[in-house]
Amino acid sequence: MQLLQNKVREEGIVLNGQVLKVDSFLNHQMDPVLMKEVGREFTRLFQGENITRVLTIESSGIAPGIMTALELEVPLIFARKQKSLTLREDIYVEKVYSFTKQESNEITVSKKFIHPGDRVLIIDDFLANGEAAFGLARIVEQAGAEVAGIGIVIEKAFQPGGRLLAEAGYRVESLVRIAALDNGVVTFA
Repeated sequence: MQLLQNKVREEGIVLNGQVLKVDSFLNHQMDPVLMKEVGREFTRLFQGENITRVLTIESSGIAPGIMTALELEVPLIFARKQKSLTLREDIYVEKVYSFTKQESNEITVSKKFIHPGDRVLIIDDFLANGEAAFGLARIVEQAGAEVAGIGIVIEKAFQPGGRLLAEAGYRVESLVRIAALDNGVVTFA
């Protein structure tokens, strides 16, 4: 997706060989025009998949997730990282490790929002090792629903997440794939 590549090139900041900061348009301040185009592109990529729900993790996945759900005209569900007083019972829980934050979180989704027979599109902002996507997929499968695909805004293709998800049988579509973050420069795959 050229528009997204341009944003990464112009506004992304390489912090080191493993971390790309995109807080000016994706995960702190958000570019709504870009997010609208991201939603359109995921809709185009997954057309014909009969998607009934979009699932993401708070908070950085919400913008691309909501724009995709809007285009698909289906609900967006976001897995919560924080325990909520209103989500006590009847929840799916999975533990996921965040490469960027270097911490584990329990993510939760209410059982009333995903049902057997649902076809769920998972959307996330970054793909590194695949932990978040695998955790979301396990929640979908616990519900007796099916993962229709996994849409990633930015994949760090030099890390194993994309390969591991594909080997597990999931269809992964990344809008931008990064081959390297060497010497302060983003190299696209």
